[in-house]
Amino acid sequence: MRAAAMPQGLPLAGVRVLAVEQYGAGPFGSMFLADQGAEVIKIENPNDGGDMARGVGPHFFAPGDSQFFHSFNRNKKSLTLDLTRVEGQEIFRKLVTTADAVACNLRGDVHEKLGLTYDALKDANPAIVCAHLSAYGRTGPRANWPGFDYLMQAETGWMTMTGEPDGAPARCGLSIVDMMTGLAMSFGLLSALTAARATGQGRDIDVSLFDLALHNLCYLATWQMATGEVPTRLPRSAHPSLVPCQLYPTADGWIFIMCNKEKFWPILCDKLDRPEWKDDPRFVDAAARLAHRDTLNLLLDEIFRGRSTGDWLAHFDGRVPAAPIYDVEQALANPFVAAMEGIDSYTRPDGGSYRMVAPPVRTPGVSSPKNAAPQLGADTDDILAELGFDKAALTEFRKGGIV
Repeated sequence: MRAAAMPQGLPLAGVRVLAVEQYGAGPFGSMFLADQGAEVIKIENPNDGGDMARGVGPHFFAPGDSQFFHSFNRNKKSLTLDLTRVEGQEIFRKLVTTADAVACNLRGDVHEKLGLTYDALKDANPAIVCAHLSAYGRTGPRANWPGFDYLMQAETGWMTMTGEPDGAPARCGLSIVDMMTGLAMSFGLLSALTAARATGQGRDIDVSLFDLALHNLCYLATWQMATGEVPTRLPRSAHPSLVPCQLYPTADGWIFIMCNKEKFWPILCDKLDRPEWKDDPRFVDAAARLAHRDTLNLLLDEIFRGRSTGDWLAHFDGRVPAAPIYDVEQALANPFVAAMEGIDSYTRPDGGSYRMVAPPVRTPGVSSPKNAAPQLGADTDDILAELGFDKAALTEFRKGGIV
């Protein structure tokens, strides 16, 4: 079943990306490209079930139809092709002549082995961009190491800054390193594609899970290297220097208050019916509130416990930066999500429907495509026919396990 045509007017309409990808990081990044109109063709091995994410549980729409896989692969096509075979390589190189970019996320030493680098493909297409996502990079002592999100959170310090001070080191609740690295890969791909279209010269672009996780230390790394201070966890997810900026207990749960600009403090004081705090020497500015954090928090705890979270949010009416603490079900049921059309519906090839969070990058006046993730090899015949292969050739390819 061929996916529906991409809507015209999307910024990446006409861009073709060959995605040699699996699991989460690479597919998450290439999905951003597909959502913006790029034709993203997943290259999947016909002899091992394709992208391993097709078998990732615990939830399936039907046997072998992973909800995890659908979450990372909407708006894409699927071409089965065994790149470990000479015939598969020949077909891939022919496909490269029609493409703008190759995006792959594999172990660092595999990209070159499969002929996915610019040096291997430039004769077929001098303008081809090859975007590589790996765990630890394609060079160096860890090029052949497998690696995954949680390992990166562990080794780059994230887990020592997540959770309560007296608890065990904790990972983030989401595979955020995977997702951000995928997005960085797509940013690199588009950056290189901009140059390739201007000069006719492609290139390799690299990003790794480890580099992204380390880079995201950002200001914390700058502080540590400049001062020698090692960042630590603070109670209730508090900010290291801004007060109030943390969780506070309410009558029925929690609320996060985030007065990260000086202008919000007097507004909060008025909303709490404590106008005298605006001029209290202990709380008059950010430095004073930090010095008296414990005292201020005791006072705020007593006040916030007097009302429910919903009452406080209604009372603040958007003038004080605040948010409720929701679980995933509550987050998706948030009326604001509906108001912003944050959920889209998709129809699977078997006719079943499901919902996903909508793409976060929006083009006013143009809707992103809403094609469900492809079945394994769904577009193989059409794509190979476009390359000039007839039905007899396709039959021989299938007999030989090439497609």
